[in-house]
Amino acid sequence: MQQEYKTISQVKGPLVFVEKTDDIAYGDIVEVETPNGEVKKGEVLETSKDVVIVQVYEETQGIGQDARVRFLDQNVKMPVTEDLLGRVLDGTGNPIDGGPEVVPESEEDIVGQAINPSSRELPEDFIQTGVSTIDVMNTLVRGQKLPIFSGSGLPHNELAMQIARQADVQGEDEEFAVVFAGMGITEEESQDFIEEFRETGALERSVVFLNKASDPAPERIITPRMALTTAEYLAYEKGMEVLVILTDMTNYCNALREVSAAREEVPGRRGYPGYMYTDLANIYERAGIIDGREGSVTQIPILTMVGDDITHPIPDLTGYITEGQIVVGRDLDNQGYEPPIDVLPSLSRLMDNGIGEGYTREDHGDVKDQLYAMYAEGQSLRDLVAIVGEDALSEKDEKILDFTKKYEKYFVSQGTRENRDIEESLELAWDLLSVIPSSELTRIDAETREEYLENREPNFEEE
Repeated sequence: MQQEYKTISQVKGPLVFVEKTDDIAYGDIVEVETPNGEVKKGEVLETSKDVVIVQVYEETQGIGQDARVRFLDQNVKMPVTEDLLGRVLDGTGNPIDGGPEVVPESEEDIVGQAINPSSRELPEDFIQTGVSTIDVMNTLVRGQKLPIFSGSGLPHNELAMQIARQADVQGEDEEFAVVFAGMGITEEESQDFIEEFRETGALERSVVFLNKASDPAPERIITPRMALTTAEYLAYEKGMEVLVILTDMTNYCNALREVSAAREEVPGRRGYPGYMYTDLANIYERAGIIDGREGSVTQIPILTMVGDDITHPIPDLTGYITEGQIVVGRDLDNQGYEPPIDVLPSLSRLMDNGIGEGYTREDHGDVKDQLYAMYAEGQSLRDLVAIVGEDALSEKDEKILDFTKKYEKYFVSQGTRENRDIEESLELAWDLLSVIPSSELTRIDAETREEYLENREPNFEEE
């Protein structure tokens, strides 16, 4: 039952304060009609005996004490249907691609329903992204939440598009879909994403939500929830394997801070609200596999670290909630490597569940450990060379340095258009390890070394 009021006491930023209300529920949809007939949508952010705070999704310009506020007695919902695949929507779920009107099969509450922990299945099926540094070194598994930590100006959007194009569940018959949500992106980035999805054919299996930087901040707060509601419908109702890419979570958190400041809440670290951890958890924990049901939701949130500071509240809290991180390295990017993923600070906590015999290949775990060990040693040697010079290095050290250069040139840098399957990536890894004397490969047992290194003659270009 609709209730209409004309009791606005004040407007502060995106918030409208309404007095003398009766039985208004948190999360209710609101329509604010200005004197000239313009209707703006929002939702109830806070309700009390004296005042109801409404968060308006659009600009509050034109809203005054003479505006009418209608409470529609229903929560914000996302109209969902399988026909959303191939469509481009704005941050509130309305089509912006010029296509036909969406006829929903149902409308789902965007808050979603928490997955009962006892109903969760352990994520363990390998998802191939076609990116060697992820597939071999920081493997993504079905149902995992694995964020990408990047920095301003780094090519995280290109990496996101590469994963969206190439990602696939190996050995599965189920249909694979991508739900992509861009939050606070520029007009240029928005057009780039749309063109890339269309030109590569990735749009056919994708639902794209685009919230632009020029859109109001409150809209940015519902965009990931709209995307995840769509993903949950495709996964748990239609049995699809769904990969959700959320970029940029830093823009989302800044919108959260803006609304919190307008409410005059006591700020936490760096001015962000104290409940940001809970808010982020409500988003990230919507990934997973439900026991006894087809489909899954896997998440790759992307965030830009302010000043490349991994201890900043956004990456810090994200790291507590999620299962690892992929770090985009500025030094590698400056050297022209793409995608410039720095594997040393990167981590996938669920990797061991999805690799090895029956998932990827029986040598995968040992190869990953050896690559890490050699690359870490090579980086230490580079620091040493900067102090004492190359003349002080032993023959073994020189080979490890040679491996490190080749590892970055051939393994890390593959270009944004090359899609390597796991077999190609592992074979390339063995080619790189053959540069080092077999006796130094102590993370791999002798029998496996003999099997994969015998008669191996890698053909690397001369440095």
